Amino acid sequence: MTRRFIDLIIRFIENHPIRTFWFWQTGFWLFVSITSFLTLTLWYGPYDWSHLIHIIVQAGIGLSLSLLMYWLFMESWEKSTRYRAWIVAVSIIIGSFAWTLARLQVFVWVTGETEEWLQLGGWHFASIFIFLCWTGLFFGIRYYELLQTEHDILLRAESDAREEQLKRMKAQNVARDAQLKMLRYQLNPHFLCNTLNAINSLVEFEETEKAQNMTVQLSKFLRHSLDNNPDTKVTLENEIKALNLYLEIEKTRFEDRLVVNFEIDEQAKQALVPSLLLQPIIENSMKHAISQSEDGGTISLQASVKNNRLILALSDSGNGNKVANTKLQSSTGRGVGLRNIDERLKALYQDDYRVDIGFLSSGGLKTTIVLPHESNKLTSPSVYQQGILS
Repeated sequence: MTRRFIDLIIRFIENHPIRTFWFWQTGFWLFVSITSFLTLTLWYGPYDWSHLIHIIVQAGIGLSLSLLMYWLFMESWEKSTRYRAWIVAVSIIIGSFAWTLARLQVFVWVTGETEEWLQLGGWHFASIFIFLCWTGLFFGIRYYELLQTEHDILLRAESDAREEQLKRMKAQNVARDAQLKMLRYQLNPHFLCNTLNAINSLVEFEETEKAQNMTVQLSKFLRHSLDNNPDTKVTLENEIKALNLYLEIEKTRFEDRLVVNFEIDEQAKQALVPSLLLQPIIENSMKHAISQSEDGGTISLQASVKNNRLILALSDSGNGNKVANTKLQSSTGRGVGLRNIDERLKALYQDDYRVDIGFLSSGGLKTTIVLPHESNKLTSPSVYQQGILS
């Protein structure tokens, strides 16, 4: 019951400065009146209505004087500390003395006991003590309210900062997604142009069946490419299945001249990689190595996980000098795929990745990509598998 009453009072005065002010004012003088009755009136006796009237009247006078002191304290609040100290000291002395005279006079009027004037010193001492307590209560509540105000301002500032940060992060994500989509859409026309040229060559040589097969394979590859967002991460196992869609197209062109060698560790199969990460590298090898050799060549892929990093190594058996010399710096021609990969990885991983390009002793080109290892052990059939199975 007591706790419910306290909660009711808190809800009544909460966020209402005027209600709070009058609650503490009346509460303080009510406490003084009750204490005076219990410790003086009942103790010394006799007690009657005249004494009760005196207690009520002196509380009303004290309340009025404290309102005047409140106004003086608030008016001097912005002044210097020394000035405020003088105002407080003078207000306590004058206010307590005025209250002493007033309540003594009221006591004489209602009781007729004139000898109480001989106790003026004792009455004044008690008055000083009471007004000191009121002053302490005033400053305690005042500083508490200021502290609460600063706390609320700080919370609002933190909330605004978090909201601004969320807006900034959202804007950055939108910009990153737009950048990734742009890079992804840059790859598709590049690959599409090469494949259509190959289909056109098959048609010119009247290899109709091969041209039809390549057209169907191109359709499957483009379908799964368009069905996936460019910033989607898929397991390496699914990425390789998607890569096989592309290689089927190239095998139609090169037949036995193209050899593919994949060595994938079991742990690496469930590692997450950006979709269509490997296709541009292999496309470069097809164009600048395999197609330049009468005997074709071999494309190799090794994938492993070491020190919580996913290591992807792609190499070809042909001559990759011209590709290597571009060093991802050309945005057109032979380096478009490699530069595209570097920009996609930078958008996704910032500086937490590495792309190395170097020559093999056989004259081929080797591209090594090192990414943070992100595992996805529980995977469901993806659109890549759907594209392969359909």
